[in-house]
Amino acid sequence: MHAIGFVVFPSFYLLGFAAVTAFELASAVLGEPAYDVTVLSEEGGLVMSSAGVRVETQAFGDATFDTVMFGSGVETDTVSPALTAFVRRSLSTSRRIAAPCTGAFILAEAGVLDGRRATTHWRFANELQRRFPQVVVEDDQIFIVDGPIWTSAGMTATIDMALAMIERDHGQDVSRAVARKLVIYHRRAGGQSQFSTLLDLEPKSDRIQKAINYANGNLRKPLTVEELADVAGLSPRQFSRAFSAETGQSPAKAVEHLRVEAARLLLEKGRLSLDAIADEVGFADRERMRRAFVRTTGQPPQAVRRFSRQSAR
Repeated sequence: MHAIGFVVFPSFYLLGFAAVTAFELASAVLGEPAYDVTVLSEEGGLVMSSAGVRVETQAFGDATFDTVMFGSGVETDTVSPALTAFVRRSLSTSRRIAAPCTGAFILAEAGVLDGRRATTHWRFANELQRRFPQVVVEDDQIFIVDGPIWTSAGMTATIDMALAMIERDHGQDVSRAVARKLVIYHRRAGGQSQFSTLLDLEPKSDRIQKAINYANGNLRKPLTVEELADVAGLSPRQFSRAFSAETGQSPAKAVEHLRVEAARLLLEKGRLSLDAIADEVGFADRERMRRAFVRTTGQPPQAVRRFSRQSAR
């Protein structure tokens, strides 16, 4: 059985803490105890979350665990010597240590991220890089695994990271079964972006939103300006002007981004060929898909698939 220590701090986020449920459900799927989670804090006792919910904790003291997770909530400039000592000891005695969201600052303060790749929530990425230039901060990743150290964007990405740990420990079938019990899409790959094209567009009017939703649900169609304008109930000229004003992008560029995002998800699943993926998301051929990927992500589809497979190992 894997022993997990989950360290919480005052004002920690319950959403990230909910990742412990994934470990609980893994035991249910396997039909036997698979993980034993202990909630820790520096002094023990009750610790209040940002939502006002208190959880009982044990002082981390000299305890050792297979996995130690350092949750969010800690003030990024007030990491105690006792905590940094516990981080260093955990790295030497545990199989892996993990830090969702601002937990990355704790690891960086302890010096264990020096020369390593790491991520955090996009809001804090610049601060993490500024304060710890020796850390290779990648601000557009769901989670990153660098040796025994795992970091994530926090929030729902903490659940993705937990599912990835379960997959490493017990295989993909168990991880998928846990994801189904959580009623979520099977875990996002670590290399997946923290951002969504649909969220980035954020149009102000319902008619432009309707056109975007239509495009996202019909990517195999040509999706010309005329077709989208008809969905929005505008002339092509009015639609193009309104779309650009509300989203900051042309309709063609937005559709390309939607197609790239959809293709990226299919690449991460790793089942379809590049030709099949190009057809599935509406690119005329794999070469056009390649050019769109390079424009949008800076790398070709093959690199995205290769990185996804490496992250899943």
